[in-house]
Amino acid sequence: MQKKSKALLGLASAFIISSALPNLAKADQLTLCWAAWDPANALVELSKDFTAKTGTEMKFEFVPWTSYADRFLNELNSHGKLCDLIIGDSQWIGGSAENGHYVKLNDFFDKEGIKMDDFVPATVVGYSEWPKNTPNYWALPAMGDVVGWTYRKDWFERPELQKEFKAKYGHDLAAPKSYDELKQIAEFFQKREIDGKTVYGASIYTERGSEGITMGVTNVLYDWGFQYDNPDKPYEMEGFVNSPDAVKGLEFYKALYDCCTPPGSSNVYMVESADAFKSGQVAMQMNFAFTWPGLYKDEKVGGDKIGFFPNPAEKKHFAQLGGQGISVVSYSDKKDAALQYIKWFAQPEVQAKWWQLGGYSCLKSVVNAPDFASSQPYAQAFLDSMAIVKDFWAEPSYATLLQDMQKRVHNYVVAGNGTAQEALDGLVKDWTEVFKDDGKI
Repeated sequence: MQKKSKALLGLASAFIISSALPNLAKADQLTLCWAAWDPANALVELSKDFTAKTGTEMKFEFVPWTSYADRFLNELNSHGKLCDLIIGDSQWIGGSAENGHYVKLNDFFDKEGIKMDDFVPATVVGYSEWPKNTPNYWALPAMGDVVGWTYRKDWFERPELQKEFKAKYGHDLAAPKSYDELKQIAEFFQKREIDGKTVYGASIYTERGSEGITMGVTNVLYDWGFQYDNPDKPYEMEGFVNSPDAVKGLEFYKALYDCCTPPGSSNVYMVESADAFKSGQVAMQMNFAFTWPGLYKDEKVGGDKIGFFPNPAEKKHFAQLGGQGISVVSYSDKKDAALQYIKWFAQPEVQAKWWQLGGYSCLKSVVNAPDFASSQPYAQAFLDSMAIVKDFWAEPSYATLLQDMQKRVHNYVVAGNGTAQEALDGLVKDWTEVFKDDGKI
């Protein structure tokens, strides 16, 4: 979800599919563009089956998350032909649809019997639809993801720590159900010595340059009552973005940052948070679910030592949606063959293998299977998390909206400038200007 400006964005049940994939449009090679991360490696392995079935070689263009948005949004805005298929972030849907970057998939889905009702509803809205909550589809849900938490289960289970925690707080030391409980646990572990090493309470997102602190703080803001706008009057933000409850949520996030994070936590996002956990620095860490398989396999902190839990609740209960859909780039010379890749990828047996290899399927037949919750130690936490997702703006101007929030929130939470009320009041002002420029208010 990174970007630099609105100008850069310019944008912004079973399947009735034959596994034999007859009458495929032929192409010698297709290029799929995505971020460089563990799920991309799983997709390379999965796609070998597509090549074996069709004879079409798959080439992959993967770039680090730090340059993912800049690289591929520039490619789309310049009408480049590098990518035949792209797994683009959820926030790109609005701009990509309105600016003609993606092929609209409704007719193709109808022709091939691909039904969006077969996918987890939140992923259809988040990854595929524009305008939101309308049956206009620009992507197939490809990689479910959501912010959740991991914790040092082995530390939590130590009898002496359990006894001390219960004596202090009056309840068991266990995966927290509320943010108040999470903060108690973080305070309990902050600067505690475990196995001769000083440890800290929690790692949370604070990164300023791309999207990090927004992807972190929204989990808390949503649960306190923050809303992007008036549900009955789109783009009316006064009293919703900066409501008293939203202010309290932002104050809580800063309090958690101030009290309970490791030294040097002013610019933390996915990699840094995972590293803090893997190095044994923290009792808990906030991170997207895509990190969980790798952390579970880690010899030092994985296996029986790690536990998983969904975002805690407060007045409400939400978690920040991550993840992406897969789209056909409208500037590709191989659109028909690219559509056949999507047809193949949508098959239930392919989606089941996608989950087995480390991808996060959004297909109901996979995630609702009787053995899904027990298929991986983190599967239940993933299901619980995907049931409560909420997403950032997917407007064509999302890049500017995002940078406005990054600036306002980071200046308050990390830099300590002003008050939470001032930060959110300023955000309303910023966003109002954006939507006025767009002619929406």
